[in-house]
Order: sequence, then structure tokens, then C-alpha cells
Amino acid sequence: MTDRTGSRVAVLISGNGSNLQAILDACADGTIANARVVGVVSNRRKAYGLVRAEKAGVEQVYFPLGPFRKAHPGTDRAAYDVALAERVAALSPDLIVLAGWMHILSADFLDAVPCPVLNLHPALPGAFPGTGAIARAFEAARAGKLTHTGVMVHHVIPEIDAGPVVATAEVPIHADDDLEALTARMHAVEHTLLVQAVDLVLNPPQVA
Repeated sequence: MTDRTGSRVAVLISGNGSNLQAILDACADGTIANARVVGVVSNRRKAYGLVRAEKAGVEQVYFPLGPFRKAHPGTDRAAYDVALAERVAALSPDLIVLAGWMHILSADFLDAVPCPVLNLHPALPGAFPGTGAIARAFEAARAGKLTHTGVMVHHVIPEIDAGPVVATAEVPIHADDDLEALTARMHAVEHTLLVQAVDLVLNPPQVA
């Protein structure tokens, strides 16, 4: 029988998993109230986020596109998205969080999962959708086109890095920044904002 004590969170990652770690820690210490991570899904076998999940005693799921298509000749991308959604849905999540998941999810996935899906993106709404957002913001600042960038957490829709925004935070770009310094500052903001957004969605303020 599935344990329904508290909210169940599934996290999709593709890399180091530092934002996953922020969620794991926040669930453990109550910053995200009454919730726990019940599964971590990666499309990359060597993603360190899977190691973080193992250390935390959380189920790890490796579900890559290439091997899936080899095992199911003639299938299209939609078939993978539906199969991925079914595997994630088997975790019985109340919320799915994309925390560095480097794989665009289609409407086929979104229609097949039973709960909201949040995405973390290192840019402000409407700015720098897609990959390389931090580097693109840095180059724009060097060209004198902006003085700050930011981070947002939003509900996922089929359009890339769009959807209703849950939370945002601005991050200044200093004149003496290099890309490494800006990236480190962005990651620190990401960790905090993602935790706040997940808690807000799972534990919305009570209306008097």
C-alpha cells in the first residue's frame, strides 16, 4: 500500500542534483512542510543526483530516451513521453519538480501525469528561454543590454520555459563578474527559490 503521509514529490534531474539536494534537505528539516521526495528520475546514468537520492534512501529511476527507442523500434518521441509519465505516475506523486531536467517534456507527458509539474529556469519570465540562459544573460550584460538576470519557478506547459509563474528572484550582474561568479550566485538563489516555490504549491496560504 502506498504511504500517503504528507505530500509526495518526484524530482526529475539530469546532472549534479544540487537543487534536488536543496529539496531533500528542506523536506527533512521541515522548511518544505509535511512533504518528502519519493523518487528521483534521471535520463543520464552518471547524473550525480542519483547518488544523492541513494544516500537519502530515495528510489532512483534511470529512464533515458535513446535506449527506450532502441528497445521499442518504430516508436516516436510521444511514446517515450507517455512511458516516462507512466513511470513517474507509479511513484504516486502530488507534485513533480524539474530540477535540472535537460529534456523538453511534451503535452503527451503533461496529459499523462496526475499532478502539477514545476520547472526551475535560470532567467526571469520571458527572458532567455531554453538552454544556456545564464551565459546568454552574461553576454547581454557585457554588451550593456542589462544589469540583472534572475531565476523563476513556473508551472510547466508545452511551450518552453513558459507557464504560470510561481516565484521569481532577481540576480544582479556586477561589472566585475565573470561567468563562473555569476553562475555560482545564480545557483545559490535557485536553491532558495525552488524550496520556497515547492512549499508554496504544496502548502498554499490559508485564506481567512
